[in-house]
Amino acid sequence: ADDRRLVVDAFARWRISDATQFRRAVGASGIEGARNRLERILNAQLREVLGGVDSGAVLSADRVALMNQIRDQARAEANGLGVQVIDVRIKRADLPVQNLQATYERMRAEREREAADEIARGQEAAQRVRAQADRTVVETTSEARKQAEIVRGEADATRNGIFATAFGRDPEFFAFYRSLTAYENSLKGENSTLVITPDSEFFDYLKSDTGAAAAE
Repeated sequence: ADDRRLVVDAFARWRISDATQFRRAVGASGIEGARNRLERILNAQLREVLGGVDSGAVLSADRVALMNQIRDQARAEANGLGVQVIDVRIKRADLPVQNLQATYERMRAEREREAADEIARGQEAAQRVRAQADRTVVETTSEARKQAEIVRGEADATRNGIFATAFGRDPEFFAFYRSLTAYENSLKGENSTLVITPDSEFFDYLKSDTGAAAAE
């Protein structure tokens, strides 16, 4: 039924059930004539029954039921010969060589397609995991930066508050402290060079004996 050819080797066991009917049916050909006619009956029933099922059924547990069906149908036809078909057995059921190669190629193609599908599904799953991991990294990094900016802003606000308080209490000391910080930042490094005009107020605190800015 699936258009796949099978090479079937079968046999039947039979016996003469009605000697008179047997002699009348086969005549002078005797046993040999009966065997030839039974062979034609068996071959016809094999083709009819096995041709109506998939080739896989012949190679499966359904094989017993198929043989019983062939036996019953052959028995009905053989009654006219005065013989009884006792049993039918399939010894072998193989694919022809060319069919074996085609079947092998089809099975290999199916396995390769299944493997490709599995690989594709695995790659898709891996891509989803990577994408989720990337999103998690971005979200975590973004949150960390946000928190860092908040902490930095709070620290700057605290520092500015301290500076504002210090400036309010002692403006002169605050100006002196800011000048020292500016000196430190300007003269970093082993060979720092600073170019300023002679009348610049940048070093006023260093020029003054008291550490105060020179009066204008």
